[in-house]
Amino acid sequence: MLPVILFILLLGLAFGEKLYVVDRERSALAVVEEGMLLKEIGNLGNLNHAVVKFWKGYGYVVSRDGFLSKIDLERDEVVKKVRVGKSSIGLDFTETYIVVANYDPETVVILDEGLNLLREIKTGSRNVGIKAYGEDFLFSLMDKDQVWWIKGMEEYMRFEVGNMPFDALLYGDHYLVGFFKEDGVGLIELNKKTYKKLSFKKKGEEVVFKIPHFGTWGVHEGLAYIPAVGEKKLYVVSLKDMELVGDIALLGLPVFVAISPDGKYLAVNFSGDREDYITLIDRESGETLRELTAGKRIMHLRFSKDGKKLFVSSYFESKVRAFDVPSLKLLYEVDVPNPSGVFLAR
Repeated sequence: MLPVILFILLLGLAFGEKLYVVDRERSALAVVEEGMLLKEIGNLGNLNHAVVKFWKGYGYVVSRDGFLSKIDLERDEVVKKVRVGKSSIGLDFTETYIVVANYDPETVVILDEGLNLLREIKTGSRNVGIKAYGEDFLFSLMDKDQVWWIKGMEEYMRFEVGNMPFDALLYGDHYLVGFFKEDGVGLIELNKKTYKKLSFKKKGEEVVFKIPHFGTWGVHEGLAYIPAVGEKKLYVVSLKDMELVGDIALLGLPVFVAISPDGKYLAVNFSGDREDYITLIDRESGETLRELTAGKRIMHLRFSKDGKKLFVSSYFESKVRAFDVPSLKLLYEVDVPNPSGVFLAR
């Protein structure tokens, strides 16, 4: 019996977590596991800024040209593909439903697990920032300066917010929304059903963040690590009240911040003359631990579930690389054409 148990344990170690890497030039997801390209899942639509998420044992991809694909994660095959719009921008899951926000047509759609359309909400606006909240969900209406709260499948509340709301972040009972045409963020406290506008200041000066793209932020235990615009630093902000609590100096202009699952490390990639670099930072001290050239134009980075690896996509080299954490020693690399987003099934 013992040899069988040992074999199972070794098998589990040999087959690590799967990466699903967006190959946006070929409308495909590359499936990578422990240094091997297992297969490619193709014909997924326009994957520029594609959304890839996982729910109830399946993967879901929504393309910019409105196709929603459901992927069997055991066979890595598309089991169903439907068109939910002409231009889709966001995807999330309530406890029961799949919800998708569209630019065009001006709708939000609700589907069941079988990708059957249950309801189409006509909004008269481009719709973004869709976030599930239990059985409810919220989204922003860019052209109406509003956020709608949907309970079940019916409208529950509307909030008048700032000028052209865009991306959003849901953290606990806080729905944060950023704007295209004004500074600061809007905060809806869902437990209180209240809205207020928050501005960022530092010694009386305006602080500019990469808003409204909250996907560039790293979040850990109530703190957001936010790439500054035009500055070589990260700002550290409390998500409770948006108070600026500190900053971390960098060697380049930051793009994405990834945080290891245990909260020990921050990983950052850059734009401009340092777009080939990544930096590993001790989160608590803000000290830079390692910096190295990781490829030509680093598009995305993501920690493994145990935090012991950092996965990086190099767009111009067509490589996905895995680095040891914290040494940043190269563990392996895989050929993937023009890779961008890296996702792990959780």
